[in-house]
Amino acid sequence: CPSPPIQNNPQVCPYGLYAEQLSGSAFTCPRPTNKRSWLYRILPSVCHKPFKPLEEGHLTHNWDEVAPDPNQLRWKPFEIPKAPQNKLDFVSGLHTLCGAGEPRGRNGIAVHIFVCNTSMLNRCLYNSDGDFLIVPQQGKLLITTEFGKMLVEPNEICVIQQGMRFSVEVFGETRGYILEVYGAHFELPDLGPIGANGLANPRDFLVPVAWYEDRQVPGGYTVISKYQGKLFAAQQDFSPFNVVAWHGNYTPYKYHLEKFMVINSVAFDHADPSIFTVLTAKSTRPGVALADFVIFPPRWGVANNTFRPPYYHRNCMSEFMGLIKGHYEAKEEGFQPGGASLHSMMTPHGPDADCFEKASKAKLEPERVAEGTMAFMFESSLSLAVTKWGLQTSNRLDKNYYKCWEPLKSHFNP
Repeated sequence: CPSPPIQNNPQVCPYGLYAEQLSGSAFTCPRPTNKRSWLYRILPSVCHKPFKPLEEGHLTHNWDEVAPDPNQLRWKPFEIPKAPQNKLDFVSGLHTLCGAGEPRGRNGIAVHIFVCNTSMLNRCLYNSDGDFLIVPQQGKLLITTEFGKMLVEPNEICVIQQGMRFSVEVFGETRGYILEVYGAHFELPDLGPIGANGLANPRDFLVPVAWYEDRQVPGGYTVISKYQGKLFAAQQDFSPFNVVAWHGNYTPYKYHLEKFMVINSVAFDHADPSIFTVLTAKSTRPGVALADFVIFPPRWGVANNTFRPPYYHRNCMSEFMGLIKGHYEAKEEGFQPGGASLHSMMTPHGPDADCFEKASKAKLEPERVAEGTMAFMFESSLSLAVTKWGLQTSNRLDKNYYKCWEPLKSHFNP
């Protein structure tokens, strides 16, 4: 008698489970880009009451709330409310800062800040619009997903891909950044002449192992969907984290930024900051990213006869920067952990006056750069609009940012 076939969808699943496929790509995508996982669950996720609109607070993809602002923008650390005054969990603590495009056309990105002080209780979120790349800055996140649990601490990142249900437990005042992409998934950048090894290595990305709870929730479990930029809630009477087993290549994952293999100039001048790309979400144009996630980790600076900090720059991309910890070398004072900056398309930016003077006179010896620091950049080929919350309501915009360049003086000597 031949042995039974190994199959995804048997007539009767082991242990009386239901088989459910989660597809992150079109069925007909080429094999290297085809994303899907099979989940074996106690009850299928279709068992819920109808979705109803949920107040989305400061979450938006309306990029026309306020007039465009091409200025260099910098934000002071975003404030985390105190729990007794204002309890916010991960969902209610989402605040959209900037973005472009829109989810219905499957092309665009959004940058969100999350501030929260309480855990999600009997509620979960899934994003119908795209992928979340989550960068915690203060406080660790215990994230329960349909695939299992992940503990994500500052200096780690995680990606929750489109459609994956997750709930976030926190342990006090918590803050971080989110890069959301519509219409593409994050992947490792091509290495080109770098060769087979370097930057973020595939083996350092971790995925959860299956974990499940067979838990009834008579009072109602709330499943929240982010759909076309709005939030909707549906009730069900059991936990959605009832996946006993899974297999496939469409999963949440996490990565520790200390695992990044830094590559840099060892002779003179700068290599472009694209050498610091951890993950990229490609656009339809070769070599042009919908969004890149770039980091500036501790490393050695050894370039000879070179102005070593970042150079002055105007760019056809949008550059959003955040700081997880430490002091960013080009702006040691005003750019603080938990804050952010945005340098929009073709808006000039670069080191402040103090940094320029110090670096121009420094003795060029090998030196450790960014020790104890981790800054990052969300870079996009899209022109990002800032929300009303970012420019006004948050009250964190540093209106004196432009003054950091005012002391720059002419050294021209004909």
